[in-house]
Amino acid sequence: MSRRRQDQLLGVLLRDDAWVTAARLADALGVTPRSVRSYVAALNVRVPDGDAVESGPAGYRAGAAARAALNDRDASASTPRARLHRIVRALLDDADGLDVYGMAATLHVSEATLEADLGRVRALLDGTGLFLDRDRERVRLRGHEQAQRRLLSRLAHDEMDSAAFPVDPFRLALEGGTVSSSAVVPFKAELVAELGRLGYYVNELAISDVLLHVAIAADRVAAGHPLESTAAEGSDEWGPVAEAIGRLAQEHLGVELGAGDRAHLARLVLTRVVAPGTADPVAAARAGLDPEVEDAVRTVVGQAASDYDVDLVDDAFLLRLALHVQNLKRRASEDARARNPLTRSLKTAYPMIFEVAVSVVSGLHERLGLPVDDDEIAYVAMHIGGRLERSRRAESLLTATIVCPGYYELHEVLRSRVDRSLGPAIDVVSVVTRIDPQWDEIDTDLVLSTIDPVGDSDRVVRIQPFLTEGDVERVQQAAARLRRTRRLTRLRDELSRYFSADAFLSPVPDEGEEAIIRRLGGMLEAAGLIGEDYVRNTIQRERLSSTAFSDALAVPHAMQMTARRTAIAVGIAAGSVAWGAGRVQVVALAAFSEQDRAAFQTVFEQLVEVFSERDSVQRIVRRATDFESFLDELVAVIDG
Repeated sequence: MSRRRQDQLLGVLLRDDAWVTAARLADALGVTPRSVRSYVAALNVRVPDGDAVESGPAGYRAGAAARAALNDRDASASTPRARLHRIVRALLDDADGLDVYGMAATLHVSEATLEADLGRVRALLDGTGLFLDRDRERVRLRGHEQAQRRLLSRLAHDEMDSAAFPVDPFRLALEGGTVSSSAVVPFKAELVAELGRLGYYVNELAISDVLLHVAIAADRVAAGHPLESTAAEGSDEWGPVAEAIGRLAQEHLGVELGAGDRAHLARLVLTRVVAPGTADPVAAARAGLDPEVEDAVRTVVGQAASDYDVDLVDDAFLLRLALHVQNLKRRASEDARARNPLTRSLKTAYPMIFEVAVSVVSGLHERLGLPVDDDEIAYVAMHIGGRLERSRRAESLLTATIVCPGYYELHEVLRSRVDRSLGPAIDVVSVVTRIDPQWDEIDTDLVLSTIDPVGDSDRVVRIQPFLTEGDVERVQQAAARLRRTRRLTRLRDELSRYFSADAFLSPVPDEGEEAIIRRLGGMLEAAGLIGEDYVRNTIQRERLSSTAFSDALAVPHAMQMTARRTAIAVGIAAGSVAWGAGRVQVVALAAFSEQDRAAFQTVFEQLVEVFSERDSVQRIVRRATDFESFLDELVAVIDG
């Protein structure tokens, strides 16, 4: 029975924090409801003093002992992944290698099983610059020190990526070593403070990854495996940071780092987790910036701004992004990644921003040869999101009229209070002080009135002359309802034009992303809406980054808007289908034309929003047996 699947099930329950049906859990895991029951039973066995999972008429939910079950790792000690980690660690720790027969006895497995594990180690080493040297029963790991450290880091990251819950990367990397993982936290606190004193802003999202390299370096140095120093490692820029790292490593980790390790770790800090903290960030970004990088960023961003009709052309933004890209280029030269803990949430909550970032990173890959992965895309998305946030706020700003019969400066006091309490969301464009206003002539989005209106209107919110907290909440709720209604009305109008009974498939077979893309794309191709090139480009886009933007929906599409007419082909799974690293229940292949460029944002973002709501997804999937019922249920969900 798969312990990993058990952990995934418990991860879903902890994330949802509610009752979840066996059918939905089965869809999420790609198994049968019977398997779900088996996993629940096995999880509860882990914690005999309580329930890891509670059962009831509504399904299952995480119990009081859920986290205790996740922390019970003893049962996983003999899994292939755990054995792989122990074997690699043994090879790294001992230059003389390991005895195959002795290691099999230590792991309590057969010699044939250990030989299979060594085969997995060889596959893991492919492309790392490391290799296994075999002399009868003894196996040694060969390769330079930096490659061995990257291997430790990779193992820790693979474990984190595969886990259904947060794990401690330092414990994974330092297990069995001489450096305690508990010493990393105080080291980090003082390093951040020291970097601040040196005039740097610290990127907290990326610092954990660098700390992992620091911990691995300290452990390797303590074991007698330092990095060699080179003449180029005495840079004035690295010097203060290198000195701080060396001093703090000795104080907290009990290790004296050599010049090579100090310079290497200082480079990692300067290219991953800090930005200049000067009074003029634009000048700081310009200083030392590679003209090739700046030119590539300006060209690629300009193209993305044109393709997606978004405002990205701003000198300060472009320079900050170019500085980030230059650091990414340095990291790529060392085959080093910067993990982003917000990748999943950014992709789900801001699919349009993430999509623009995919386009930018793809262009930088073509021009500069930079790596393409979801973590780097997410960092670029954060830059783009920061730039677009101002214009997005302006688009969502609602106009309002205050109706407050005049009495001394009562209306002025009310307006001032409204501006302070609701300013970021509402723009008060007029104040009516008459007792008998012409209600029909007020054309703002909202009307905030201290008197009862004539007739009923959803846009009129009754408030008190002296604004209360309750008034503020009611106005905010009315504004949120109005924005959502507008968005979904636009979406309903767009979708009614783009869906077709000839491009609907239920059930869609679980045959892999590319096969499903070809199947759905073939339906649009047969209708004469797209060419074969659009299907190829959609597959190419999928290889850059998974288009599963929620746990239920994938929206494969090409970055080029070359469809003859915008259309969406829909496939609904009988349960769920594998997509990327997870599973989805609905696949909507979107083909956009150049003429409908403006509709891309509306359809893309709002379609993801609809399918991010669990109850809506289940309603659509369970009731949509054919195209007509699918469209009916989708419209019903949109209309609320």
